[in-house]
Amino acid sequence: MAKQSAGLLLYRRHNDVLEVMLVHPGGPFWAKKDLGAWSIPKGEYAEGEDPLAAARREFEEETSFPAPDNAISLGDLKQAGGKIVVAWAAEGDCDPARLLSNTCEIEWPPRSGRKIEISEVDRAGWFAIDEARERILKSQLPFLDKLELKLATSRSIPK
Repeated sequence: MAKQSAGLLLYRRHNDVLEVMLVHPGGPFWAKKDLGAWSIPKGEYAEGEDPLAAARREFEEETSFPAPDNAISLGDLKQAGGKIVVAWAAEGDCDPARLLSNTCEIEWPPRSGRKIEISEVDRAGWFAIDEARERILKSQLPFLDKLELKLATSRSIPK
């Protein structure tokens, strides 16, 4: 069975511009990568675990910010490596400069037997949707499309 991850894409309107918060993975492999390297905060979850609860947990672990309660489903997709990612979007705000990520242990260099501890996420940032499209992992790009569609649809519904 393919690995499964759940994530939460934070969004806001800043000066009437839709912005999303993306995170940059930590560690030496990603250190010099920028465009096409950013992600929504996400992580794996166990079989039988509630994916939305996992998305909220992973958001908080990777950013140290509380996950908003107003999540809307963005569905799921298969990443290039075969992992299935299910995501939600939530409106909120935070200061990326205050990010504190959890850490994990990796083998570096690969197959060296040497273990190092890294931050799962080394930074976060707010990006207008067009810039986010350049920064996000290509396999997660459909989540930005789905967010825009959901927000456009919700604005067209009379209140």
